[in-house]
Amino acid sequence: MFLGQNQTTVRQLPHVVSVNVGSPRLVQTSGAAVLTSIFKSPVEGRVGIRGHNLEGDRQSDLTVHGGPYKAVYAYASEHYDYWLEQLPGIELTPGMFGENLTTAGLDESMVKIGDCYRIGTAVLQVTQPRMPCFKLALRFGLADMVKRFWQSGRSGIYFSVVEEGDIAARDRIDKTADGPEELTVADVVRLYRGDEESQELLERVLRAPLFGGWKREIIERRAELKADS
Repeated sequence: MFLGQNQTTVRQLPHVVSVNVGSPRLVQTSGAAVLTSIFKSPVEGRVGIRGHNLEGDRQSDLTVHGGPYKAVYAYASEHYDYWLEQLPGIELTPGMFGENLTTAGLDESMVKIGDCYRIGTAVLQVTQPRMPCFKLALRFGLADMVKRFWQSGRSGIYFSVVEEGDIAARDRIDKTADGPEELTVADVVRLYRGDEESQELLERVLRAPLFGGWKREIIERRAELKADS
């Protein structure tokens, strides 16, 4: 399956384009062998979501990947058009960004922290954006890929598992509950990067069920940016 080619021309009802899984593998670099699970491929049929993971999928380093608040990672198929322009000559297929779910009709600007969605028979809750690590550069073979990814603002979305179930390509993505704050995933990224300086937005970040180190890091980043200004 090849993604891109004007996926953004028509707003689609939110649904799963592809379910992608992968196992740890060793990748040789100039310095050493690195164990990574960022190489994910589409799978057919229904896939169970159990505990903090999809069946057939394993994280390599649980100190920074996986766990209850990074159980399922989704990335919008609409972003692939942007990356086709940015990365000519690289074939982009579902799972290229290490996502478990390649989606349509769902992106960071419309998804709020704490929102819940039913996908197949599972219910997932939005927990945080993705902070890319060096393994993304290994996946693409580009030393500056982490910087490109972060500058794009296309972070993707992490979910926790509220209800276990199973999921498959073409399943609808239906919102079942709104997060307690009007705070989108894109808002979090903009505030972290310093694109937004709103005190009111910061207060919503601090009240929201935003997991990981985002709250602390946003406060620290704002202090650093003020000191440098």
